[in-house]
Amino acid sequence: MSFDWKALVKSIAPTIGTALGGPLGGIAGLALTKALGMPDDAAKDDNSLSAAIQGANPDQLLALKKADQDFAVQMQKLGFENIEALEAIAAGDRANAREREIKTQDWTPKVLAFLITIGFFSLLGYLIHNSANAALNNSQVLNVMLGSLGSAWIGVVSYYFGSSAGSARKTELMSAKSQG
Repeated sequence: MSFDWKALVKSIAPTIGTALGGPLGGIAGLALTKALGMPDDAAKDDNSLSAAIQGANPDQLLALKKADQDFAVQMQKLGFENIEALEAIAAGDRANAREREIKTQDWTPKVLAFLITIGFFSLLGYLIHNSANAALNNSQVLNVMLGSLGSAWIGVVSYYFGSSAGSARKTELMSAKSQG
Protein backbone atom coordinates (compact mmCIF):
# COMPACT_ATOMS: atom_id res chain seq x y z
CA MET A 1 0.00 0.00 0.00
CA SER A 2 1.35 3.42 -0.88
CA PHE A 3 1.89 6.24 1.56
CA ASP A 4 -1.19 8.51 1.80
CA TRP A 5 0.59 11.85 2.16
CA LYS A 6 -2.63 13.84 1.72
CA ALA A 7 -4.17 12.18 4.78
CA LEU A 8 -1.08 13.10 6.79
CA VAL A 9 -1.28 16.69 5.56
CA LYS A 10 -4.97 16.78 6.58
CA SER A 11 -4.08 15.63 10.09
CA ILE A 12 -1.31 18.24 10.47
CA ALA A 13 -2.80 21.08 8.41
CA PRO A 14 -6.54 20.41 8.01
CA THR A 15 -7.40 23.55 6.03
CA ILE A 16 -4.62 23.02 3.48
CA GLY A 17 -5.29 19.27 3.39
CA THR A 18 -8.98 19.75 2.67
CA ALA A 19 -8.34 22.36 0.00
CA LEU A 20 -5.85 20.08 -1.82
CA GLY A 21 -8.69 17.90 -3.11
CA GLY A 22 -10.87 20.72 -4.40
CA PRO A 23 -10.86 23.70 -6.71
CA LEU A 24 -8.46 25.56 -4.40
CA GLY A 25 -5.88 22.78 -4.68
CA GLY A 26 -3.37 24.95 -6.53
CA ILE A 27 -3.32 27.62 -3.83
CA ALA A 28 -3.15 24.96 -1.12
CA GLY A 29 -0.32 23.19 -2.94
CA LEU A 30 1.69 26.41 -3.09
CA ALA A 31 1.14 26.97 0.65
CA LEU A 32 2.32 23.41 1.28
CA THR A 33 5.46 23.68 -0.84
CA LYS A 34 6.36 27.06 0.68
CA ALA A 35 6.02 25.66 4.21
CA LEU A 36 8.26 22.72 3.32
CA GLY A 37 10.85 24.95 1.64
CA MET A 38 10.22 23.50 -1.81
CA PRO A 39 10.10 25.34 -5.15
CA ASP A 40 6.62 26.44 -6.31
CA ASP A 41 6.59 24.05 -9.27
CA ALA A 42 6.85 21.09 -6.86
CA ALA A 43 3.18 21.72 -5.95
CA LYS A 44 2.23 19.87 -9.15
CA ASP A 45 4.32 16.77 -8.40
CA ASP A 46 2.64 14.31 -6.04
CA ASN A 47 5.79 12.18 -5.78
CA SER A 48 7.91 15.15 -4.64
CA LEU A 49 5.25 16.22 -2.15
CA SER A 50 4.93 12.69 -0.81
CA ALA A 51 8.70 12.42 -0.33
CA ALA A 52 8.87 15.84 1.32
CA ILE A 53 6.04 15.02 3.75
CA GLN A 54 7.60 11.65 4.61
CA GLY A 55 10.98 13.26 5.26
CA ALA A 56 9.72 16.41 6.98
CA ASN A 57 11.63 17.41 10.10
CA PRO A 58 9.95 18.93 13.20
CA ASP A 59 10.71 22.49 12.06
CA GLN A 60 9.04 21.84 8.70
CA LEU A 61 6.00 20.31 10.40
CA LEU A 62 5.77 23.38 12.64
CA ALA A 63 6.04 25.59 9.54
CA LEU A 64 3.24 23.54 7.97
CA LYS A 65 1.02 24.14 11.02
CA LYS A 66 1.75 27.87 10.77
CA ALA A 67 1.08 27.83 7.01
CA ASP A 68 -2.27 26.16 7.71
CA GLN A 69 -3.24 28.94 10.10
CA ASP A 70 -2.17 31.57 7.56
CA PHE A 71 -4.04 29.71 4.81
CA ALA A 72 -7.21 29.62 6.94
CA VAL A 73 -6.97 33.39 7.45
CA GLN A 74 -6.41 33.88 3.72
CA MET A 75 -9.46 31.73 2.91
CA GLN A 76 -11.58 33.68 5.41
CA LYS A 77 -10.58 36.89 3.67
CA LEU A 78 -11.68 35.30 0.41
CA GLY A 79 -15.03 34.39 1.95
CA PHE A 80 -14.49 30.80 3.08
CA GLU A 81 -15.39 30.69 6.74
CA ASN A 82 -14.03 27.29 7.70
CA ILE A 83 -13.03 23.80 6.67
CA GLU A 84 -16.66 22.82 6.23
CA ALA A 85 -17.08 25.49 3.52
CA LEU A 86 -14.03 24.21 1.67
CA GLU A 87 -15.30 20.63 1.90
CA ALA A 88 -18.73 21.77 0.69
CA ILE A 89 -17.06 23.25 -2.40
CA ALA A 90 -15.20 19.99 -3.08
CA ALA A 91 -18.39 17.97 -2.50
CA GLY A 92 -20.29 20.28 -4.84
CA ASP A 93 -17.64 19.72 -7.50
CA ARG A 94 -18.10 15.95 -7.22
CA ALA A 95 -21.89 16.28 -7.24
CA ASN A 96 -21.78 18.45 -10.35
CA ALA A 97 -19.57 15.93 -12.12
CA ARG A 98 -21.90 13.08 -11.22
CA GLU A 99 -24.97 15.10 -12.26
CA ARG A 100 -23.34 15.90 -15.59
CA GLU A 101 -22.61 12.22 -16.15
CA ILE A 102 -26.24 11.31 -15.43
CA LYS A 103 -27.64 14.01 -17.71
CA THR A 104 -25.31 13.43 -20.65
CA GLN A 105 -25.11 9.64 -20.36
CA ASP A 106 -21.43 10.05 -21.23
CA TRP A 107 -19.56 6.74 -21.18
CA THR A 108 -16.13 8.39 -20.98
CA PRO A 109 -15.86 8.42 -17.14
CA LYS A 110 -16.97 4.78 -16.95
CA VAL A 111 -14.54 3.68 -19.66
CA LEU A 112 -11.69 5.62 -18.04
CA ALA A 113 -12.56 4.18 -14.63
CA PHE A 114 -12.58 0.67 -16.08
CA LEU A 115 -9.26 1.19 -17.92
CA ILE A 116 -7.59 2.73 -14.86
CA THR A 117 -8.76 -0.16 -12.67
CA ILE A 118 -7.61 -2.79 -15.18
CA GLY A 119 -4.31 -0.97 -15.73
CA PHE A 120 -3.61 -0.57 -12.02
CA PHE A 121 -4.30 -4.19 -11.09
CA SER A 122 -2.59 -5.53 -14.24
CA LEU A 123 0.59 -3.60 -13.49
CA LEU A 124 0.41 -4.56 -9.83
CA GLY A 125 -0.02 -8.24 -10.79
CA TYR A 126 2.83 -7.98 -13.29
CA LEU A 127 5.16 -6.51 -10.67
CA ILE A 128 4.20 -9.15 -8.09
CA HIS A 129 4.54 -12.00 -10.61
CA ASN A 130 7.95 -10.77 -11.78
CA SER A 131 9.27 -9.68 -8.38
CA ALA A 132 12.21 -12.09 -8.65
CA ASN A 133 13.68 -9.96 -11.44
CA ALA A 134 15.90 -7.47 -9.55
CA ALA A 135 16.15 -5.09 -12.50
CA LEU A 136 12.36 -4.88 -12.69
CA ASN A 137 12.09 -4.01 -9.00
CA ASN A 138 14.41 -1.05 -9.53
CA SER A 139 12.56 0.28 -12.55
CA GLN A 140 11.61 3.85 -11.73
CA VAL A 141 9.30 4.03 -14.75
CA LEU A 142 7.18 1.13 -13.50
CA ASN A 143 7.12 2.54 -9.97
CA VAL A 144 6.01 5.95 -11.26
CA MET A 145 3.34 4.27 -13.40
CA LEU A 146 2.14 2.26 -10.41
CA GLY A 147 2.00 5.37 -8.22
CA SER A 148 0.13 7.36 -10.87
CA LEU A 149 -2.34 4.56 -11.57
CA GLY A 150 -2.80 4.02 -7.83
CA SER A 151 -3.61 7.69 -7.31
CA ALA A 152 -5.98 7.68 -10.29
CA TRP A 153 -7.66 4.53 -8.98
CA ILE A 154 -8.23 6.18 -5.58
CA GLY A 155 -9.92 9.03 -7.46
CA VAL A 156 -12.11 6.55 -9.35
CA VAL A 157 -13.17 4.79 -6.15
CA SER A 158 -13.85 8.12 -4.42
CA TYR A 159 -15.89 9.32 -7.39
CA TYR A 160 -18.07 6.23 -7.66
CA PHE A 161 -18.30 5.24 -4.01
CA GLY A 162 -17.67 8.52 -2.19
CA SER A 163 -15.57 8.93 0.88
CA SER A 164 -18.09 8.53 3.65
CA ALA A 165 -15.55 7.04 6.05
CA GLY A 166 -13.19 9.97 5.54
CA SER A 167 -16.03 12.46 5.80
CA ALA A 168 -17.28 10.89 9.01
CA ARG A 169 -13.78 11.03 10.49
CA LYS A 170 -13.37 14.66 9.39
CA THR A 171 -16.70 15.58 11.00
CA GLU A 172 -15.59 13.86 14.20
CA LEU A 173 -12.26 15.76 14.21
CA MET A 174 -13.93 19.11 13.50
CA SER A 175 -16.42 18.49 16.29
CA ALA A 176 -13.60 17.70 18.71
CA LYS A 177 -11.68 20.78 17.56
CA SER A 178 -14.66 23.10 18.09
CA GLN A 179 -15.26 21.68 21.57
CA GLY A 180 -11.63 21.89 22.66
